[in-house]
Amino acid sequence: MPATHEVVNQVPPLVNHDVADDPALLEALRREGAGRSEERLRELGRLAGSEQAQEWGRLANAHPPVLHTHDRYGHRVDEVEFHPAWHELMTVAVRHGLHAAPWRSDEPAAHAARAAAFLVWSQVEAGHGCPISMTYASVPALRLAPDLAERYEPLLAAPHYDPGTRPPDTKRGLVAGMSMTEKQGGSDVRANTTRAVPAGDGTYRLTGHKWFTSAPMSDLFLTLAQAPGGLSCFLLPRVLPDGTRNRLHFQRLKDKLGNRSNASAEVEYDEAVGWLVGEEGRGVRTIIEMVNMTRLDCVLGAAAGMRLGVAHATHHAAHRAAFGRRLADAPLMRVVLADLAVESEAATSTALRLAGATDRAAAGDEHEAAFRRLALAVSKYWVCKRAAPHAAEALECLGGNGYVEESGLPRLYREAPLVSIWEGSGNVAALDVLRAMTREPESVRAFLAELDAASGGDRRLDAAVARLREELHALPSRDVDVVAAGARRLVETMALTLQGSLLVRHGHPAVADAFCAARLDGDAGLAFGTLPSGVDLAGILERATPKVA
Repeated sequence: MPATHEVVNQVPPLVNHDVADDPALLEALRREGAGRSEERLRELGRLAGSEQAQEWGRLANAHPPVLHTHDRYGHRVDEVEFHPAWHELMTVAVRHGLHAAPWRSDEPAAHAARAAAFLVWSQVEAGHGCPISMTYASVPALRLAPDLAERYEPLLAAPHYDPGTRPPDTKRGLVAGMSMTEKQGGSDVRANTTRAVPAGDGTYRLTGHKWFTSAPMSDLFLTLAQAPGGLSCFLLPRVLPDGTRNRLHFQRLKDKLGNRSNASAEVEYDEAVGWLVGEEGRGVRTIIEMVNMTRLDCVLGAAAGMRLGVAHATHHAAHRAAFGRRLADAPLMRVVLADLAVESEAATSTALRLAGATDRAAAGDEHEAAFRRLALAVSKYWVCKRAAPHAAEALECLGGNGYVEESGLPRLYREAPLVSIWEGSGNVAALDVLRAMTREPESVRAFLAELDAASGGDRRLDAAVARLREELHALPSRDVDVVAAGARRLVETMALTLQGSLLVRHGHPAVADAFCAARLDGDAGLAFGTLPSGVDLAGILERATPKVA
């Protein structure tokens, strides 16, 4: 071979490593009481880091789902065909309990254990996390219809992925989807026009058009429609108990920026059969807990993407040389990598703290439930908002190689904005924070108590919390529109003080110091890679760089 084809100074693939070997994640796992699940998490982490699993992720995105509305004879079939790699990813996720399994587990901290596993396995491929997340989130809403919950919850929680088109009661395991938004309303679900008419046999007939139906090959869907008593929540099976297809007609699949392995469809309900979940007229209240649980997974997904970006960036820098030395030894690159790592650790700590609050709230802890109500909306806004610029900076660390599809970073970059949009974009999440503080003042007290737990740990954090208290105290005296216009700035401050308090109390000292200096003290620029001098870069980067066999 000609000498010009000799390959030098190229970075080896980031494979055959334990994705769960992440100090921030493992520390948070133990802190939230789920340490006993660590070996299972590491087993999943080793699979996630394998060449086989990463190939599944590549193939699932290289061969996106295909819609078949009719068979060769002209009969409606409404089937979405997936590449086999998609089904491999789903099988692993369900087998490891990333779907609804925690709701039927007797293990303590089951939600925290599941959150850590979701964060690890999502780094293989993010798209299939959508049906996994919605299955997880469907259970709290479904429990408002005890008969339906008794019938379907065991199958939703079963460790079996069964993708066949059959009646739900005949399958070994179920996957759930959600269909709320319509073309005229978007996040304003109260503007929905889909109608639900009682059929006289305990069911309803739904007619309308849904603009986004996530994971249209799911077995069950929770959806909203206007019943005689107002906007209500319904459960629709894709296949009816008698084996006939429910009248859910797939119009087209969305051609999305990212999340391409996962199907998102426009669906026409033509007198589709559904069962009421909760009370008529209380559809939003019924489905809101499902929204909250998927919001938790949005935060987890953002944290997963950040960790993946840091892993690729630090791995690349550890092996690539330029101008006579490794990139990892170049002073400015070290600052960039450390800044990305600090953001990643803050996101991971926050996400696992919310998962731990979910465990404790489910066990009846009212204080944790109040904290979760506000902190989840705050974190959904900020952590998810940071995912996109973080992915862009991680990609840039690889230079032109990062812009090439084979590196995997373009897929991460395209995926990153989704978590900020899904389940309420930035404005929706920020305004939800204001709504929670107004309607549930106990959530503010619980949130501030969380910040106060770190009091005295860092002067910069203490000063930031004091400023936040002053701002919160002044809110009632301000014009409502002025408060709404400043919601993003307020929520950003709340998120940063929450992350700072978690890192000061529990994080590595170098990470906590860098976070407080750059995010709370104003001693840094706006872009990643502008950490102030004096930060312990070596301590941060030692934790951040993946260890490859």
